[in-house]
Amino acid sequence: MATETLTNTTAFLGTQGKPDEAEHELKFPNLPTFPSDIPTAPLHRLSLKSLRSSPEESQRLFQSCKDLGFFYLDLRGDPEGEKLLDEANQFFDLAPKFYNLGRDELQKYDYKSRGSYMGYKGFGNAVVDEKGNLDRNEFYNIPKDDFLSISKEPFAHPQLLYDNQSLITSYIRHSHALVTDILSHLNTHLHLPPSTLQDLHALSQASGDQIRMIKSPPQPASDLRTSLGKHTDFGSITLLFNRLGGLQILPPPSLVPKGKEPEWTYVQPLPGHCIVNLGDAMVKFTRGVLRSNIHRVVSPPGEQAKETRYSVVYFSRPGDEIPLKALSGGDVIPEGEDEETMSAKDWILLQAMRLRKVDGVSEEERKKLWEESGRGQ
Repeated sequence: MATETLTNTTAFLGTQGKPDEAEHELKFPNLPTFPSDIPTAPLHRLSLKSLRSSPEESQRLFQSCKDLGFFYLDLRGDPEGEKLLDEANQFFDLAPKFYNLGRDELQKYDYKSRGSYMGYKGFGNAVVDEKGNLDRNEFYNIPKDDFLSISKEPFAHPQLLYDNQSLITSYIRHSHALVTDILSHLNTHLHLPPSTLQDLHALSQASGDQIRMIKSPPQPASDLRTSLGKHTDFGSITLLFNRLGGLQILPPPSLVPKGKEPEWTYVQPLPGHCIVNLGDAMVKFTRGVLRSNIHRVVSPPGEQAKETRYSVVYFSRPGDEIPLKALSGGDVIPEGEDEETMSAKDWILLQAMRLRKVDGVSEEERKKLWEESGRGQ
């Protein structure tokens, strides 16, 4: 599959052979179609199969990570990619069953009071904007370290997760393997010593890696709000599977036509693909050579807004004790002075928890939390 840039649905259809085949490729079974008249973000579409052997595809990956920090990755036709696709589909089957356990049951696994972002985050439990509004989703963070027997004191989780432990551990391993492949390409283009980035993200290290299952119910048509506030991801690499629109990015000025202001733009989910984006750790490691782009989640467009939106995400983070500072040993990362260095564990904990202090907090205090988070800048 040659690389494509998806700027809008119509343009994309024009690049793909027969129109009926292209249109079919954009559909998920039993779900409303993403509206064809809504502009979509200028993400490159890369192929995992091509990345295995094509230097040109590898260069496109590096360019995508510098320009936007978001790209589509077509997993079809690659044995490891096909396994990951199959397991992601199993998670989409699991998610409704999981959330049918009910919020009262899942609330038992909210570990915020123990200073952790693992486990359950309930609906309306985090600030999403400068007005102090609360989120409109619930999610569950499944820790890599608990399910790979790395944690010294693992958290308790719902029995349904233990019943699906083989799926969870396999999905973690396949997701991590894909992340490692991407890191290997970036390591090469950054001219770093062999395995520098890969070693910072070793599977056996204690880290904040997690699978996240997200549920966002339909919103009232008369009161559509942001489901997840604007942010950059905190870690290194995110692998996202979703089937309904809702994710939006704010393109940097460099990708916007001259004379126009950046506007929030939908990222259209594509069957057979995951959406890959870089997080803050990669920006810190490369002193800004790579990009972590701002994004948010809103109500899906068109008829899709009537559906419950599920997402399956793998967040890859550096090892807990890795300092988040620029790497040395190559000639691509510019020299300079680092800001005050934090460990990966401390940085991610700070970012993940700072907007969840909402219990008994007034709207004005929630507004202040948002302002202090820096996300309104």
